[in-house]
Amino acid sequence: MASKSKSWSSFWSAFKKWTLRLILAFFIGSIALTLIYRWVNPPITWLMFQRWAMEGHGLEKDWIDIDELPKHVPLAMVAAEDQKFMEHAGFDFEAIEKAVKYNDRKQGKKIKGGSTISQQTAKNVFCWPKRSWIRKGMETYFTVLIEMLWPKKRILEVYVNVVELGPGIYGVEAASQKFWGRSAAKISRQQASLLAAVLPRPLKYNAKSPGPYVRKRSGRIQRAMNQIAVDWNS
Repeated sequence: MASKSKSWSSFWSAFKKWTLRLILAFFIGSIALTLIYRWVNPPITWLMFQRWAMEGHGLEKDWIDIDELPKHVPLAMVAAEDQKFMEHAGFDFEAIEKAVKYNDRKQGKKIKGGSTISQQTAKNVFCWPKRSWIRKGMETYFTVLIEMLWPKKRILEVYVNVVELGPGIYGVEAASQKFWGRSAAKISRQQASLLAAVLPRPLKYNAKSPGPYVRKRSGRIQRAMNQIAVDWNS
């Protein structure tokens, strides 16, 4: 009996030791990777891999530095997805509260999110697409990390380069080349708003051949762009 108790004690001690090591390795690795991505562009995301390897979509992406873009391109994304981007520290609690109330009224018929651009960037770069409480926890953790370790300009730069804008199309540069045959550095204010208008359902809506919903939303985005100011260098 004493031998069994000793064996169990040894096993439990080893288990706790390795668990702590794994937790420590995760924190060190995640912080290191986040720091690396402050300067090194993420080569691929989980969503890109899933769409390509499991769903048979293409993989069109082409990085463009935010300094090469006219300000109306990232501004359209902010106007569409997160108008308080420059003000919050990663989370817009007012938007989250509104989304919760909306979803309660709809009772699951139509889910509305309250995610910020920071949260979407964290999810796209560091997490897998499938919804779960574990993924949401990881998204929250990495949102805090990128807000601490990246400037707002870098968060926005990564976002506009990895966001899904059509089947197998990622980032404003690849989307602009695909839809209009020109660099995102040369698209108009209206075209930028059309790209933003397909979010968050780029597989359903099309920026090149917009239907009534996308055209209407594009107009709202352009009006919102006139109301907000964003300092990319803060």
